[in-house]
Amino acid sequence: MDEEQFKTPLFDAMVNLAELRKVSFHTPGHKSGKGISTRFRKYVGPRIFSIDLTTLDEVDSLQKPKGVIKEAQALAAKAYGAERSYFLVNGTTGGNHAMMITVCNPGDKVIIARNAHKSVLAGLILSGAQPLFYSPSVDEQLKISLNVTFEETKAAIDEYVPRGARAIFLTSPNYYGICADLEQIIPYAHEKGLVVMVDEAHGPHLKFHPDLPISALEAGADLSVQSTHKIIGGMTQASMLHAQGPRIDYTTLTNVLKFSQTTSPSYILMASLDLARMQMATEGFKLLDKAIKLSEEARTKVNKISGITCFGKETLKNSFFSNVGDLDVTKLTISVKDLGLSGFQASQILNTKYSIQVEMADPFHILVIVSIGDRKDDLNRLIEALKEMSKDYYKGHQVTPLESIGLPQFKNQSVMTPREAFFTDPEYVKLEDSVGRIASEIITVYPPGIPLLVPGEVIVQEILDYLYKMIELNATVDGLNENNTLISTIKKP
Repeated sequence: MDEEQFKTPLFDAMVNLAELRKVSFHTPGHKSGKGISTRFRKYVGPRIFSIDLTTLDEVDSLQKPKGVIKEAQALAAKAYGAERSYFLVNGTTGGNHAMMITVCNPGDKVIIARNAHKSVLAGLILSGAQPLFYSPSVDEQLKISLNVTFEETKAAIDEYVPRGARAIFLTSPNYYGICADLEQIIPYAHEKGLVVMVDEAHGPHLKFHPDLPISALEAGADLSVQSTHKIIGGMTQASMLHAQGPRIDYTTLTNVLKFSQTTSPSYILMASLDLARMQMATEGFKLLDKAIKLSEEARTKVNKISGITCFGKETLKNSFFSNVGDLDVTKLTISVKDLGLSGFQASQILNTKYSIQVEMADPFHILVIVSIGDRKDDLNRLIEALKEMSKDYYKGHQVTPLESIGLPQFKNQSVMTPREAFFTDPEYVKLEDSVGRIASEIITVYPPGIPLLVPGEVIVQEILDYLYKMIELNATVDGLNENNTLISTIKKP
């Protein structure tokens, strides 16, 4: 083990400065907690406020790191195998924006798998790049969208490179933990001259255990961004962006990060990145080994409950899944459709009746993330709740109205770039009157936040039918008006 990885230079500098108790005539205005709300201080304790710092010589500057932040980022790069790593305080959303703006000039064409997060689409608006979409397959038995296969991606690359594509954007793992076949896709993309960007929000842990899928950097990605807060020990909003190789203009990337991140970053968030890196680099295998064992034990127990199933790696071996890359087993995608419940209903029951909160629900599933912070008692509590739900709702396999819900197959209906559409005068119309109109906002069902409509795309009936079903199931639809009755479209001349 590299002894250097035990260092936490940023956190140590913050603690050392706090313990000096210097008189502060600078921001933040609460002055080490003395001016903070009494209720707030009483609940969280006083010490955290003493390290809520601003840019000072002792703790360096994220805008131009040359001291302890520079050292902390270098340690992260070494731990993850990157050429350079960057701390992000506005999440992987900000990292997706930065990658897109760095790689793509206005008008550049980028191949994007349609399972991209809405922040990727926002990156298109900010950069002015033109998307060339392709879609992952849908497993009709599992009722989920898989990740892109090598064959699907190769076909997209072969179609779009002659049309001028200069980059490709992948999402791996997806929300369900299903990974793209990066080991085949990335070398082929590079062979065709493409820069490879990967939204690896759900994969900050992959590097640190051999039983987990290969990480994007290990597979050769030029840029990847990870949500350190999602699976490992970062605080919410804390992410990292990793870069490697000659295809990246590091000066441009650094400048983009300067203007896309706040000039008043949270040092507490950055300290959590420093500490999370140290924790993974020094004891990640042990922590993840425990999480993997807990998740696999839970998966086995779930599959013994009547009316409830949870797919695992063995599912990847069947004919439909055979071309998909791999599965992060710390994700438990639990099907509740045979209970006659939607995932949204099951999530609500778990929350209100059993005080159990899941990561996500879709029409057919609930998604459970098992992380380094979970304990066996937590998983046992979930299993017992699912057993009770089975007793209450399972009446033998039945075809419910949910069975008829299909996932829309996206086709390229773009008639203008997302940026052009976004900056064109909008007009709200009723959903039922919108077929044939051009969308001017990103429409998503959230989570997972995958866009159903992108600005510049023609609205088709298939998308509306899916939206109606999601609204009926009380899913959260982002991009419509408050009552989910109006949609923003390009104003007709």
